[in-house]
Amino acid sequence: MTIQELVDIAYSVTGIYKPSEVCQTGSVGVALLIKDGNVYTGVNIDAPCGIGFCAEHAAIAEMLKHKESEIVILAAVNTKKILAAPCGRCRELIYQINKANVKTKVILNQNETITLKELLPHHWLDTWK
Repeated sequence: MTIQELVDIAYSVTGIYKPSEVCQTGSVGVALLIKDGNVYTGVNIDAPCGIGFCAEHAAIAEMLKHKESEIVILAAVNTKKILAAPCGRCRELIYQINKANVKTKVILNQNETITLKELLPHHWLDTWK
């Protein structure tokens, strides 16, 4: 699968949806390409009181339902198809579900990827050994 195909899949799940006057979803979409070749997607939920979550969390939950945990590459985009790296909370979750995910490639733009290890150079779990 090409970078563009993965970005297109992530973008395909975006689209603002307001299920209530205080909740919004779909401003960010994520696609995860897994070691076995499967792709899982997710969208964010923005809600008051900090109870929402990132699109990466939704995609990871879907992946874990299928008993998979090793992510090869991920794309996160907004409704304007602008790519972004996962936030710190998402980086931490990606690492904690499978330490092999330090090799996960994160798409920053069409010509640049970075590994999770580069985004988490001095992880706190590694210092407890």
